[in-house]
Amino acid sequence: MLTVTVDEIQQDPSKYLRQVEAGKTFVILRADKAIAELRPLSSNGKQLRPFGLCAGEFTVPDDFDESLPEEILSAFEGK
Repeated sequence: MLTVTVDEIQQDPSKYLRQVEAGKTFVILRADKAIAELRPLSSNGKQLRPFGLCAGEFTVPDDFDESLPEEILSAFEGK
């Protein structure tokens, strides 16, 4: 892991971003104190699930957004 100061990054941010894109990780220092880490985003094979993945797997009841019965509401409220 490489270290870089805030001032160095401010002078040429694109230089450091290109290196991050190439897989390098930097610890950013201010007054010799580590304040942040600049690293590539993890691409560990996880992709966002496609919208509608479970289409047709279940049916949402028509009363899904209706108020709950009073006894159930009371139970949630600890009454």
